[in-house]
Amino acid sequence: MSETRFLNVPRLPNGFRLHWDRVRSRYVLLFPEGAIGLNETAVQVLELCDGVRTVEEISDELSERFDGADVHDDVEELLLSLANRGMIVDADA
Repeated sequence: MSETRFLNVPRLPNGFRLHWDRVRSRYVLLFPEGAIGLNETAVQVLELCDGVRTVEEISDELSERFDGADVHDDVEELLLSLANRGMIVDADA
């Protein structure tokens, strides 16, 4: 994928938050209409979506965590998919 143009500095929108669900022993993304379960990789991506880091910086951080793996396309795809559902917004917008 090419450089992200529509999502530069991702953050969770107001009313959305990561939450540890003790009953299911997993993280979920809570939002006004409900919740979705997240895998560990998605949790790591969303934890870095602080409205300060760019998609590139998030990808670089995760690449370091995963021994230099090229994760940019996967990170970008996840974030754009969530953005299309209104679950991620651009802090720069």
